[in-house]
Amino acid sequence: MGGGKHVAWRDLHFHCPASPIGPHLGEQLRMLSSTCVHIVDEDNAVRESLGDLLRSVDYHVTLYGSASEFLKVELPDAPACLVLDVRLPGTNGLELQEYLTRINIRLPVVLMSGFGDVPMSVKGMKAGAVDFLTKPIRDQDLLDAVAAAIRMDQDRRQGIAQIARLREKYALLTPRERQVMTLVASGLMNKQIANELSISEFTVKMHRGSVTRKLGAKSVATLARIAETLDSQR
Repeated sequence: MGGGKHVAWRDLHFHCPASPIGPHLGEQLRMLSSTCVHIVDEDNAVRESLGDLLRSVDYHVTLYGSASEFLKVELPDAPACLVLDVRLPGTNGLELQEYLTRINIRLPVVLMSGFGDVPMSVKGMKAGAVDFLTKPIRDQDLLDAVAAAIRMDQDRRQGIAQIARLREKYALLTPRERQVMTLVASGLMNKQIANELSISEFTVKMHRGSVTRKLGAKSVATLARIAETLDSQR
C-alpha cells in the first residue's frame, strides 16, 4: 500500500446521511441511525446478510468487497466502526488494520474470519481489534461487537471534543494567568506563587479568580486535572 493512499486519506471529505428516525422514536434509535458501520468482505452473500442484520437495528451500513474499495470511501463524520474480514483479495484484513493505524485512522475494528486460528486472532487483537469473530457469526455476537466498537468511537470523539473546548478556554488566558495556573496546579499557595512571580498576593488572587472563571474550574483539583490534560496533549 503506497504513499498515494496516505494522501488520499488525508484529503477525504466527511459525510454521513441524515437520520430518517423521528425524535418520537427515542434517543437510542436516533443514536443508532446516526452511526456508520463499514463492512469489508469479499463474499457478497455474507456482507449483504451482515448488512441486513445491522440495518434492522437502524445502523447506517456501507458494504465493500475489498480493502481497495474501502480506501476510496468518504469517511462519515459520525461514530463509526469497521467490520473487517481477514481473508480479502489483495490486501488482507490484518494488513488493512495495520495500515489504518499507521496513518492514524482511529476507526474501531471488528475482525472476522472463516479460517480464524489462534495466531491470527492474537495478532489482530494485539493490533487493537475490538473483537475477533469466527464465521458463521451469531447475530448477537456481531451486534454486541459492533455496539462495543461504536461506544469506543463515541468515547474517543467525546474526548477529542472535550480537549478542544479546554484549549479554546485556555487560549483566553493571559500569559500571567497561565503562569499562575501552572503554579496553582502544582500545589503552591498564593503567598508562594507571589514570591515565585515577584508580584503581590492580592494580584495572585485576582489572576487566580480570572483563571477559574475562564476555565470553569471550581476547585484546585479540577484545575490540576485541566492542566494535566492540556500538558499531555502538547
